[in-house]
Amino acid sequence: MTHQTIVVVDFGGQYNQLIVRRVRNQNVYAVLVSADATAAQIAAYHPIGIIFTGGPQSVFGADSPKADPGIFELGVPILGICYGMQLIAHMSGGTVQHAAVGEYGRKEIEYGDSPLFAGLAAQNLCWMSHTDCVTALPEGFVRTAQTATCAIAAYENRQRNVYAVQFHPEVAHTRDGNKILGNFLYAICHADGDWQMSDFVGEQVAAIRAKVGDGKVLCAMSGGVDSAVAATLVHRAVGDNLTCIFVDHGLLRKNEADEVMRVFRDERGMNLVKVDASKRFLDDLRGVKEPERKRKIIGKDFIEVFGEEAKKSCKVDFLVQGTIYPDVIESGLGKSATIKSHHNVGGLPSVVDFKEIIEPLRSLFKDEVRALGLALGLPAYIVNRQPFPGPGLAVRIIGNITRAKIKIVQEADAILREEIAKAGLADDIWQYFAVLTDMRSVGVMGDERTYDYTVALRAVTSVDGMTSDWARIPYDVLATISTRIVNEVKKVNRVVYDITAKPPATIEWE
Repeated sequence: MTHQTIVVVDFGGQYNQLIVRRVRNQNVYAVLVSADATAAQIAAYHPIGIIFTGGPQSVFGADSPKADPGIFELGVPILGICYGMQLIAHMSGGTVQHAAVGEYGRKEIEYGDSPLFAGLAAQNLCWMSHTDCVTALPEGFVRTAQTATCAIAAYENRQRNVYAVQFHPEVAHTRDGNKILGNFLYAICHADGDWQMSDFVGEQVAAIRAKVGDGKVLCAMSGGVDSAVAATLVHRAVGDNLTCIFVDHGLLRKNEADEVMRVFRDERGMNLVKVDASKRFLDDLRGVKEPERKRKIIGKDFIEVFGEEAKKSCKVDFLVQGTIYPDVIESGLGKSATIKSHHNVGGLPSVVDFKEIIEPLRSLFKDEVRALGLALGLPAYIVNRQPFPGPGLAVRIIGNITRAKIKIVQEADAILREEIAKAGLADDIWQYFAVLTDMRSVGVMGDERTYDYTVALRAVTSVDGMTSDWARIPYDVLATISTRIVNEVKKVNRVVYDITAKPPATIEWE
């Protein structure tokens, strides 16, 4: 089945992935392409609509991204957002200038007559983030919205099927933002709403089965959501022709290794081989404090252990990887700046002799991967498991790593997760975990002086993990967690709570 597609052209803005997700959440398939994509490349998707995203640059800049003029000749509706709005005006003969007053944050806005704003209150709220603005419209365009400091907050040319907004309808701070996108998708692009996860399962199973045939497939099972869902999908397609290798580096959460084996080998009948390499990893990490060295050592050891085990298997024709859409974008394969390298887009192929990589989740976001896992029948506690870094607890232990420290952070983390679940907060927090700091301080337990470690708790709310805010956990819940940790976890006498957003901090401490 071929889905109707919206092409989102990436001009480098921070919310670009969010636009794709907002479109897909309305049951319309969307893809993100680079700003330098040609009209022919975009046309190959047979799009029913195109969205130009925001971006950090000015349209005047010599190096600022531009769009192929041929895109306007494809005959499909176009929606410009922020930079996208300015670019359309600039390329169509309008005027864009540095605004006398920039607009940042939530602003009052007045909507006019436009199919984009149908069904919305005329007096409304939007989220602005710009310094430049459109000051003169191209010929044939009309204004459709304004704010007190932005005379042209939206415009359109219905004859050319071009629409644009200076604000960001994709963010939650814009009231009725999803309705605006929905109007573009359904009233303007005439979408059918044919993007369903149940359809994706059938399509992928058929595609994998056709590709693999009688070939042998190998998968590295990390225990995380992405690899678990990818392996389950491939297993449904090829059955016993799939072998999964689970490398236990000794840095997993409490009881996690046993849980992975029980769910996937014992309950689902997968050919899952567990390799206990914890001694090897911990030996190589002995005395290492610097975070990047930890990551490199763990990555190197993981690849080597996986390669050694893979050679014991029969001939491999295909290698499965749990690459998801943000991995591809963040690793610099899209227009957006490279944020970090992901293990899923490199590494393992170099140690396995195979014909082709299978990446069945490559087009999905994390929330879609979770929905796919549920559609495949995986337990909710597996599918909704907290995001977990590839290096595991190594980056949640500040300083050198020992078995004793691993035990401390495992126990503290287990208490945190248990109490968050008891309080009914698990679905409201994007990610929460314990960090064992390298700081020790004086305490009093009973009548004795102690000099023990400080555990930091981290809990954040987020849409996609790219930005986040600290979670407002009720004080009584935090008090219970703190009391339990200092009483039940040896060598800990102090608990602190991290109240820093991302940015300026990251979610993980290392």
